[in-house]
Amino acid sequence: MSYKTIVVQLDTSKRTAARIDCALHLARHFGAHLTGVYSDFTLDPRFYYERSGAERYCTSFEQTCIDRRARVENMFRSRLAQTKVAGNWVAKEGYAPISLSRYSRCADLTITGQHDPDDPEAYLADRYPEQLVLSAGRPVLVVPHTGAMNPVGAKVLVAWDDSREATRAVHDALPFLQLAKRTVMITIVGEADKRRGPRARGLDLVAALARQGARVEHSEINVKDGARTGETLLSFGSEFGANLIVMGAYGHSRWHELILGGATRTVLEATQVPVLMSN
Repeated sequence: MSYKTIVVQLDTSKRTAARIDCALHLARHFGAHLTGVYSDFTLDPRFYYERSGAERYCTSFEQTCIDRRARVENMFRSRLAQTKVAGNWVAKEGYAPISLSRYSRCADLTITGQHDPDDPEAYLADRYPEQLVLSAGRPVLVVPHTGAMNPVGAKVLVAWDDSREATRAVHDALPFLQLAKRTVMITIVGEADKRRGPRARGLDLVAALARQGARVEHSEINVKDGARTGETLLSFGSEFGANLIVMGAYGHSRWHELILGGATRTVLEATQVPVLMSN
């Protein structure tokens, strides 16, 4: 298994250049084809029912969008040529989470950015990274808006709780695990878990991954009831020096509502290292 088709989400945010470099690094590493999918903020359709000044605003805004898109396209195409990575550029109009999800479903890995509250250019839609993770159907690598990204995957932290989502994430991350210098899989155990008896500790999974050429260490972290899983995971990752976290994404979407598990939400909001998530 390898990543042979990679999609990277592009926009006009400050971290787009770093995200391109991350995507190119991985595409070269895995010998993958790289598709850059450009997305821009889309106005709420209800805006167009407000006639006064709307036409003048839209004309000006459209030209601004064209100019910004051209700058990103030139940067992406230039970096493809410099690195000799096979790839193509796509600029899709429409609601960003939906348009990118369609490309993600045909890819082995999709790379997107973390929400950055200090960069308006990074805003594409409410809870955009979360929507993509839950709708793509394929693994999504969320890269942070702070900190270094390369080399992604030299030291990997895997969050394991014997769930379907975690299982999916571990197997989706196998190309990283096979090449990592060190991988640690942790299970967070609360006091209530101990009272209910032994948990599935993932030792069978460690053995199975070893047959795939992935060396994985296993560790349990004992915490008091009420401890926040996401914060515990990030703290351990910082101490370990992880430059990739692998975990399942828990949640479901409803009409005009997005509900995420607490650990998923915490990690997406606070991580400073790339996170590979599957749902």
